[in-house]
Amino acid sequence: MKLDARIPSGAIAEKWDKHRFEMKLVNPANKRKHSVIVVGTGLAGASAAASLAELGYSVRTFCYQDSARRAHSIAAQGGINAAKNYQNDGDSVYRLFYDTVKGGDYRAREANVYRLAQVSVNIIDQCVAQGVPFAREYGGLLANRSFGGTQVSRTFYARGQTGQQLLLGAYQALARQVSAGKVEHHSRTEMLDVVLIDGRARGVVTRNLVTGEIRTWVADAVLLCTGGYSNVYYLSTNAMGCNVTAAWRAHRRGAGFANPCFTQIHPTCIPVAGEEQSKLTLMSESLRNDGRIWVPKKADEKRRPPEIPEGERDYYLERRYPSFGNLVPRDVASRAAKERCDAGYGVGTTGYGVYLDFKDAIDRMGQNAISERYGNLFQMYEKITGEDPYQTPMRIYPAPHYTMGGLWVDYNLMTTIPGLHALGEANFSDHGANRLGASALMQGLADGYFVIPYTLGHDLATADLPTVSENHEECRRTEEEARQRVERLLSIDGKRTVDDIHRELGRLMWNEVGMSRTREGLKKTIARIPELREEFWKNVTVPGSGEHLNQSLEKAGRLADFLEFAEVMARDALEREESCGGHFREEHQTEEGEAMRDDDNFSHASVWEWKGENQAAELHKETLEFEHCKPTQRSYK
Repeated sequence: MKLDARIPSGAIAEKWDKHRFEMKLVNPANKRKHSVIVVGTGLAGASAAASLAELGYSVRTFCYQDSARRAHSIAAQGGINAAKNYQNDGDSVYRLFYDTVKGGDYRAREANVYRLAQVSVNIIDQCVAQGVPFAREYGGLLANRSFGGTQVSRTFYARGQTGQQLLLGAYQALARQVSAGKVEHHSRTEMLDVVLIDGRARGVVTRNLVTGEIRTWVADAVLLCTGGYSNVYYLSTNAMGCNVTAAWRAHRRGAGFANPCFTQIHPTCIPVAGEEQSKLTLMSESLRNDGRIWVPKKADEKRRPPEIPEGERDYYLERRYPSFGNLVPRDVASRAAKERCDAGYGVGTTGYGVYLDFKDAIDRMGQNAISERYGNLFQMYEKITGEDPYQTPMRIYPAPHYTMGGLWVDYNLMTTIPGLHALGEANFSDHGANRLGASALMQGLADGYFVIPYTLGHDLATADLPTVSENHEECRRTEEEARQRVERLLSIDGKRTVDDIHRELGRLMWNEVGMSRTREGLKKTIARIPELREEFWKNVTVPGSGEHLNQSLEKAGRLADFLEFAEVMARDALEREESCGGHFREEHQTEEGEAMRDDDNFSHASVWEWKGENQAAELHKETLEFEHCKPTQRSYK
């Protein structure tokens, strides 16, 4: 495996403009001759498909949901970052670049991050033109609020529904192209494998989730926009259908998987209520703008929040990080909450919760003002918990959320497989070891609207693309392998359900590869996962057949991939003998309990290569150079 990041030369502020000029182009008449497959139709996929079709390419899109509008991007709540500096508070492209590199604990590629900051300003204009109803100030200008890890207000938002409104904007653009006949869309269709012909990605194998039909589709290029893998923990804030299958199948075909241990634990989620719970619910980070986080100063406190006097409350983030207070980055806030709960100061029936209190904000601004900002989030919290957050503080606790690791891509968003591109959360490129809040939506739309339309053209203009059909021998072979895999899952006839085994895997991963990791725990996990994988293939039960809708079969296929991926994730965490961002090794921390990086030995992206069934993956390294953001000890005090 060769890792060539293809980072353009020149000053960082000029790299993208220079690169766009130097790339080869496909003229308008020839664009119609090229076909592109887009897997996943969230923000990255829908924006990419709509943009490419608008340019003239022939596009096919696939999603396993019943509609592109059901992509998990719709669940993002708080906002989208952009360096517009509307507040005149000192923001700039360079400051967004700096905050993102620093927030990622100096484990991201500078050139990609700077480009992200550059195109962020265009995203807002694009979305406003599409009719996205961003919040506005009294005079009509777009409003901004703050998010963790920054000291400026750069986050554009639509109450607590920002992801939903942005996805509807991208979906409308996609639907327009479907109506025009430029996009052929396939809902309820899951990708099972990537087809390689002469070393290049030329198609995918899919299964129709309603009819069970397995078939191959070919194209000149494939874009994977399939999100992250935090459902490896079983319980996460992701939709239950989110999975690693598309990325993992690509990995097995030769795509490098970068930094799999870089996962984000979100600090503001509704705590787990019971053993049989199937997913967790996120409370937007935007709530930390006006909510104050605290725990009682007395351990094992049993009094209700209103009964605890102000002097007996520990606003621990404000105490430990006076400069940023409740708006420290997610990894810092999550670890601080865990530390307080582990020390016995947690709240709720389990003791694993902290308070997010809006009393001061309501007293200062009034309940109507808070309702205008966060009303739908307060309503959602009350429906789930039965508690009124206007009257009593929310209870929150960290939970698996976003994944910074993903398929390795170069500056052009192409994986180590020619012709296979990864966009949005499916790639690793922009967030390092920790993503700042409101940057996921920014990256997904940046990749789809403003990066891939340029870089894909260069790939198509420079590639050798002989005509191929679905009858090509590699298509038939890959399709047959996918079919045999489905038949194997259906034939096991064991005693344990898919959810039962997935829950055991998730518990193992959360305890040992979750918010904190130890050498001993990681070695235990690496030893246990192959045993659990063997148990799955011998003793799982998948009722029904493959010839109709069968959600047990869907989940079994995804769990089979999680059981392979989890081992690489744990190996990556063991190999990275440092703490950085969301990857916290207890052996590597400061006296104050903060992450301790090892820049001399780990200023690199860890890229894993598949070596075969039951074979240890091979590690490759992309050295990260920091010319503009010199690595320093992160401090938010």
